[in-house]
Amino acid sequence: MLSIANLQVSVADTPILRGLSLDVPAGEVHAIMGPNGAGKSTLGYALAGRPGYEPTGGSATLDGEDLLELDPNERAAAGLFLSFQYPLEIPGVPALTFVRTALNAQRRAQGLPESSAPEFLKAARAAAGQLKIDFDMLKRPLNVGFSGGEKKRMEVLQMALLQPRFLILDETDSGLDIDALRVVADGVNALRSPDRSMLVITHYQRLLDYIVPDRVHVLAAGRIVASGGPELAHTLEAEGYDRIVGEAA
Repeated sequence: MLSIANLQVSVADTPILRGLSLDVPAGEVHAIMGPNGAGKSTLGYALAGRPGYEPTGGSATLDGEDLLELDPNERAAAGLFLSFQYPLEIPGVPALTFVRTALNAQRRAQGLPESSAPEFLKAARAAAGQLKIDFDMLKRPLNVGFSGGEKKRMEVLQMALLQPRFLILDETDSGLDIDALRVVADGVNALRSPDRSMLVITHYQRLLDYIVPDRVHVLAAGRIVASGGPELAHTLEAEGYDRIVGEAA
């Protein structure tokens, strides 16, 4: 599914990722953990094509397709989705309009017919119900006046409707109380599939109690320095990063 080899990324001419390699097979959920400034969000932004995050070496492919050669909208049409740590507010654009426009743009790029208004509304109502989102909220401008938990639920609703093949969740647990975390995690887990993979970026092990990964990787100084099963997250929670990062130095 996703294959990254020796990826190097700079921001404002400062190297952040320094030879990162990672493979996430189809159907698997992998978690990225690491200290502040390690490059976790940079990895997500670089894969999604955010301007200013400049790949300077290495490769990143999704099912063999070179992501680094695609524009951000082309990466989205190829099935890549980035869930933001701090979702943006878009005044004047109703959430339903935003998501349906994105969905139909992707369907056109994939050579598929557009989703009709009745078809889309039916799917949106079902997804909103599962995520405990008041449907009237979807008629409001995207994320404007939403709480942190409501914004994260909106991100998961977009995933449910867009049905991407590869999800990058950038600190989805940030700003969530325990009840909102459970609802969001349930929404993410409902998207697990043999044909879909996920990369979960987080600081804290608690998220991984709800979205249990197949593999956990430690990112430090711009590269993967350790990998293991879900138990690695518990070790990091108990001991911190110093020992593992020190051993890899």
